[in-house]
Amino acid sequence: MTRRPYIVGNWKMHGTRAMLSEARAIDRAAQRHMKVEVALAPPYTLIHPIHREAEQIAVGAQDCHHAEGGAFTGDISAAMIADAGAKFVILGHSERRTGHGEVDAMVRAKAESALAAGLRIIMCCGESAETRESGKAVAFVNEQLKASLPLPTAMPADVAERLTVAYEPIWAVGSGTPATPADIGEMHAAIRALLIDLFGVEQGAEVRILYGGSVKPENAGEIFAVPEVGGALIGGASLTADSFMGIALAASEPFEN
Repeated sequence: MTRRPYIVGNWKMHGTRAMLSEARAIDRAAQRHMKVEVALAPPYTLIHPIHREAEQIAVGAQDCHHAEGGAFTGDISAAMIADAGAKFVILGHSERRTGHGEVDAMVRAKAESALAAGLRIIMCCGESAETRESGKAVAFVNEQLKASLPLPTAMPADVAERLTVAYEPIWAVGSGTPATPADIGEMHAAIRALLIDLFGVEQGAEVRILYGGSVKPENAGEIFAVPEVGGALIGGASLTADSFMGIALAASEPFEN
C-alpha cells in the first residue's frame, strides 16, 4: 500500500486569532490536493478554533503532558487536547528536548498517554551538528527513537495508522540549509529498518517517515524524491498558505502525473 504524503505544519509559538485566515486558506487549498494529507499543529489556544472551521485538514498539538491530570500548573494533558479537537500530537521535538530538558523516558511516557487518549503521534528524532560530524548520527538517532517510542507491546495493532516518525536534524532546523538528499536517504533507510525490527514488516513498512529542517517550496521536490521520505514536518514555511501549500504541491506532483 502506498500511503499519501503527510505534510504537517508546526506553528510553534506563533499565531493569534488573526492567523485563522491563514488556516482557512490552507484548508481550502488542501481540498484541491486530495492526494496529500495536510495537517496543522497550532498553539494550544488555536486548536479548537481551527478544528471548528477546518473541513479537510487535521489539527493537532505540539506537545502534551504524560499524566491524565493533576497538580501540573501550566501543563495540558492528552485528553484535554483531544477534547479541544486535536487528532494528533507532536512529541520529542528537539526544542522540547533541549529547551525543556525532556529525556527519552519522558517522551515515551507522553507517547503512551497520547495513544491512550486516542491520538495519533508524530515522534521526532534528530542529531546535533557535533554528533553528525562525529560520524555517529545514525546510531544516535536509532537509539533515541527506540528509547522514545512506546514499547511494541504498548502500541496498538494499527501502528501505521497511529504512528508517524519525523527526522529533524537539529543543525538543519531553522538554518535555511536542509540535510543533503544522501544524508536524508541514509537516515530514513535506517529508521525504516528499525521500525520493521520493532513492529514487523506489515506495520513497520507502512509507518510514514517525515523529513523536517529548512524545507521550502524551492527544495521540497528534491527532498520528496528521496526514498522513504513520506512527507514533511514544516516550521516557519507553514505560517503562510502560499509557502506551506507550495510544499504540499511538490509532494502531490508524483501522484498527479
